[in-house]
Amino acid sequence: MQYRRFGRLGWQVSEVGYGMWGLAGWTGSDDEETMQSLHRSVELGCNFFDTAWAYGEGHSERLLGQLIRAYPDRRLYIATKIPPKNRIWPSRSHFKLMDVFPPDYIREYTEKSLANLGVERIDLMQFHVWEDAWANDESWQNAVDDLKREGLITSMGVSVNRWEPDNVLETLKTGLIDAVQVIYNIFDQAPEDHLFPLAQELDIAIIARVPFDEGTLTGTLTKDTRWPEGDWRNTYFVPENLNASVDRAEALRPLIPPGMTMAEMALRFILANPTVSTVIPGMRKVRHVEANIAASDGAGLPAELIQKLRAHRWDRTPTDWSQ
Repeated sequence: MQYRRFGRLGWQVSEVGYGMWGLAGWTGSDDEETMQSLHRSVELGCNFFDTAWAYGEGHSERLLGQLIRAYPDRRLYIATKIPPKNRIWPSRSHFKLMDVFPPDYIREYTEKSLANLGVERIDLMQFHVWEDAWANDESWQNAVDDLKREGLITSMGVSVNRWEPDNVLETLKTGLIDAVQVIYNIFDQAPEDHLFPLAQELDIAIIARVPFDEGTLTGTLTKDTRWPEGDWRNTYFVPENLNASVDRAEALRPLIPPGMTMAEMALRFILANPTVSTVIPGMRKVRHVEANIAASDGAGLPAELIQKLRAHRWDRTPTDWSQ
């Protein structure tokens, strides 16, 4: 496992972290299998874990708490998120901050996460949605300052809405945000335009999420793929999205190097960007943990291949189904 500096916080975090959304909203989750996967990741050097209260209404946090207690001598970094009070993902531009993250609510859910995790301090608390129009509102700023001052959180971050990487730029200039979580992958390269340069300038950590485009970039989806009733992916991969996504994934097949999977190529593309502090693939099975962490060997991808992959950029705008 290779490690990278986590922005101005200076943490040395595994460049392949662990995304824990798959514990909720996706069918097929099994706690025993999940814990085996989490333990295997620690054995292989993973030390950054990203969860959220919304992932099973605290269930994912409680599982992570079990993992943390199992390794008292390991420095494992905890990142979690405050859900929007109105429970709408993503945020909408006309939403008011007081309806989404009022100060007392920020504290309430920080305390809930602390209880679920069983810790006294959260390394990185994050807003689970965001609007840059809220940047200069002192209500959230004061709430974050208080949580840091009281030692309940070490740092604060923002998880940017899907396909809106610029919807946080003014917020970063407040100096109160230490990390940004953003969708970044072979298709979604827009964060490179404005977000990454500003993050570098301000020394803010970048967490790359959705490295496989919710599964498209594993190369395993077809236009006939369906999921069990109740699975979140059924609402995301509507025909309009599934058909276009599969076509774009198929266009990548000729570029996959011999002996490499599409998923490995996708991870290595992200890791080729030094602005990324860590990438957080979802991993529910031990074989996924082993395959994803194996991409962290420092080998990278040939520069020529990276340039070819850049041509597959796919700029999208939020829709009713993009969530």
